[in-house]
Parts: sequence; C-alpha cells; structure tokens
Amino acid sequence: MGFSTAMLLKVVKQWRQVQILAVAGFLACTFLAVPSADAVDALKTCACLLKNCRVELAKCIANPSCAANVACLQTCNNRPDETECQIKCGDLFENSVVDEFNECAVSRKKCVPQKSDVGEFPVPDPSALVKSFNIADFSGKWYITSGLNPTFDAFDCQLHEFHLESNKLVGKLTWRIRTPDSGFFTRSAVQKFVQDPSQPGILYNHDNEYLHYQDDWYILSSRIENKPDDYVFVYYRGRNDAWDGYGGAVVYTRSSVLPDSIIPELERAAKSVGREFGTFIRTDNTCGPEPPLVERLEKTVEAGERTIIREVEEIEGEVEKVGKTELTLFQRLAEGFKELIDDEQNFIRGLSKEEMEVLNGLKMEAEEVEKLFGRALPLRKLR
Repeated sequence: MGFSTAMLLKVVKQWRQVQILAVAGFLACTFLAVPSADAVDALKTCACLLKNCRVELAKCIANPSCAANVACLQTCNNRPDETECQIKCGDLFENSVVDEFNECAVSRKKCVPQKSDVGEFPVPDPSALVKSFNIADFSGKWYITSGLNPTFDAFDCQLHEFHLESNKLVGKLTWRIRTPDSGFFTRSAVQKFVQDPSQPGILYNHDNEYLHYQDDWYILSSRIENKPDDYVFVYYRGRNDAWDGYGGAVVYTRSSVLPDSIIPELERAAKSVGREFGTFIRTDNTCGPEPPLVERLEKTVEAGERTIIREVEEIEGEVEKVGKTELTLFQRLAEGFKELIDDEQNFIRGLSKEEMEVLNGLKMEAEEVEKLFGRALPLRKLR
C-alpha cells in the first residue's frame, strides 16, 4: 500500500474532521432538540432557533465554553443516560453565554420542548414528613454527606451555609465539578426557601428567573441537638422550563462524613418514599487542594496514550481489511463521500409534506448563515 501507520492515522483523523465540519451547521441549531423527537419536531426546533435566537446562537458558537458545551452534548445522543450526560456537560461548561442562549432557546422563545414528568420523583405522602421543623435550626454550615441522584446530589466538597433573612431560609451552596484531568471547578449558587404555613416539613424555592426553576424540599427526618450527628434528610422534586419532574434526595450533616449512628433512621425515612438508603452515594468532603498540574498532565497523557493505542489498533485492523478486499484507502473515502450524498438525497426524498413545509420555512440560505457566523461554519443550502 505504501502508507505508514502514522500517515494513515493522519489521513483518518483528517477524514473525521471533514465529517465533523460537514455536519457542524446542523449541530449548531439542533443540539438542544430531543433526539427521540420526530423529524418535524427537530426541524421546528431548528427553525425556531434560527428565527428567534440568532444572536444568542452566534455568540455561543463564538464562545469556547459554549461551543465546547455543544460538542459535549453531541456525545450524549442516544445514550441510556442521555439526560444525565447533558447535565454533566452543562456542569463542565457553564458560563454566562450558555445561560443567555438557554434563556432564549428554552425560556423566552420555547424552541426546545420541555421534558415531561414521568413520575420518577412523586410528591411524598404527608405522613412521610416531619411534623414540626424550625427553619432557624437549619442555620450554620452543613455538609451533604450522602445523595440519591448521581446527577445532582453526589458532588465533592458540598459545603452549604444557611441563615435566616426576612423569614426565608437562605442558602449559599458550593460544590465541586470534577474535570477529566483530575482537577475541579468550584461552583456556587444562592437559593431562598419559604416554609409551607400548614406543613412545616415542606420548603419552597420558587420565583427564580433563570429557566423559572422551582424546587420543593420535603424533610423526611431530622435531628438537630447541636451534636456531631445532627442531620436533616431532604427529599426534593422540581421543575423548570427544560424539565418537569426531576428530583433526588440528600442528607445534610454537621459532620463532613456521614455518621454511622444515624443510618437506621435514614433507612426508615428512605423507605417512606419508596427508596433504599443502601443505594445512596457517600460524598467526598475532604475538600483537598487541586492536584499539581504535572500530576494532572501525567494522567491526561496516560489517558491519551491509551486512546492513541486503541485508535492505532483500530486503524491497523482497517488496513488489514483493505488489503484483504484489495480496496485502496482513497476508494473507501470516495465511497464514504458518495454514501453521505446518497443519505442526504434519501433524507430529502423521504420528507413528508409537513416536514418539507417546515424546512422551506427556514428562510436563511447558506450565504446568510455564513454571514451570521462570520463564515466560521461550512453551511450550505439543504435543497
């Protein structure tokens, strides 16, 4: 064949980049569409974004963190944990540009359909809640030492500080997001809760501007006696413009490590809402320093070496197949391009009348979109 493994690796990587560039235009306007939605819904979402959120979309593509968020979201498509994966992408690449785009796409223009409540976190029966609770007792520093939902509840270094303010419980929440190189980001938020006047075991965090989110806390059990094993067991459910019915449960303790003495009480409380405390995840609240850069780089290099070895093995396997079928690499690439063209033509032919009407409603031609994005995206007319 006359190709070295290094040359072949370079060609294949360039081919992958061509594929990425070829679909970049579609990803730019459809990355928030629900993958399981039909073609009409996906096209409607794309049309809505291009019509109503052009400025926010352009800012997102031009911003490294927001663009990285887009790329990260693509890795989540069709995974069993798709929603959880999408949330983790948001955790890693959250910034004001992402927030601005979400505010337009999800809240203001409602281009993205809301994920419906599937009943995974139902409202608990009143009998499962504490009969009395003084929110003033929640003042001070608390750690989340155990959590039910790995997406929301099991972060490292979850130190939350609460105080009373105008009859509201105000919490300054901090937590860490792990990065792939063993480092971390520290995130923070401020939340305000009011107590239900008739049910002391319910706290409401409503009237939030961002995504209009609402969190309802249900206190299943608590013990506050100014002792190391003080705790508050909170089950919660919430909704926002993107998702109705998310939820979880956490155990707040004064100690940074879950005291074994309270586990029997937690087990009984968890059963009252149909959960097994044995499935909860204990968190790491050592809150140590970030590993040295050299150590993080070494781990990243090791992971990269494993990836390269895997890719080389895959490529060598492909080379062997090519030899057996007497098909050159360039013939295969040409066939790949032809397949892409055939797929597009089949897609267009397979569109229903309604889908074509939505597609025709996108008045932005290739030149107009390229002007919007400064010709950063190789978009072309899809007709």
